[in-house]
Amino acid sequence: MIILDKNTKCLVQGITGKQGAFHTEQMLEYHTNIVAGVTPGKGGQKFGPLTVYDSVEAVTEVMDVNTSIIFVPAPFAKDAAFEAISQLDTVIIITEHIPVQDSMQIMEYAQRMDTTVVGPNTPGIISPGVGKLGIMPAHIFQPGDIGIVSRSGTLTYEFAHQISRSGKGQSTCVGIGGDPVVGLEFATVLQKFEDDPDTRAMVMIGEIGGNAEEKAAQYIEKNISKPVIAYIAGTTAPPGKRMGHAGAIIEGDSGTAASKIQALEEVGVHVVEKPSDMVNIIKEF
Repeated sequence: MIILDKNTKCLVQGITGKQGAFHTEQMLEYHTNIVAGVTPGKGGQKFGPLTVYDSVEAVTEVMDVNTSIIFVPAPFAKDAAFEAISQLDTVIIITEHIPVQDSMQIMEYAQRMDTTVVGPNTPGIISPGVGKLGIMPAHIFQPGDIGIVSRSGTLTYEFAHQISRSGKGQSTCVGIGGDPVVGLEFATVLQKFEDDPDTRAMVMIGEIGGNAEEKAAQYIEKNISKPVIAYIAGTTAPPGKRMGHAGAIIEGDSGTAASKIQALEEVGVHVVEKPSDMVNIIKEF
């Protein structure tokens, strides 16, 4: 497993909001190691077994914590992210509709502080049997040795479901987010899976728009020895039309499904046309 393991100690920023409250309950039910919540102005309140604090700093002064998951509304997400990045190792930003300029500033600051950022606009991360930091339905995931990295939350669930139904399971599943600017990229996650003794093979779920998949193909060729299976969503998308995610838009000849599939196949990646095809390939490894 990667990023989320038995050493993860997480706080929830925006824990008293509707989304934060609902998903914190779900994460606690999955036995994720959530240690505190943060909502400015509500310090001292209780959320189930957790204490709510006014700031990230107030938490770090009294307990050991290394990770944050952010459910703060988009207009305030940058401030929340900066606060977490300044003090923690890993920050997971669930919030969607964060302005691109804000996201760029978040990533630049995270790079300076050597903090891992997952998202924004991500379903989060789950290491089955250990914990989940996100909004994914936990029941479709099973412990195993297949790592999943994806730009799409819904497709992550579909591929994980197919793997679980086949009798296999997942080591860790990471949703990197569907925005044009995100923290973790495919290559970084693939390298973590390459180095992870609990991961035997990787599933990479991409989509049209941008060049993240082409960059991943270049990285795979030079650095990845474990099997990689890929799926690219949006093969029928018309040029110039955004498909679902803000990052999923084709401009000219770049970012098309065809260019991504070609780049991946040229470096030995198994590219499948539908999720069910992946299971048969996994069984061959």
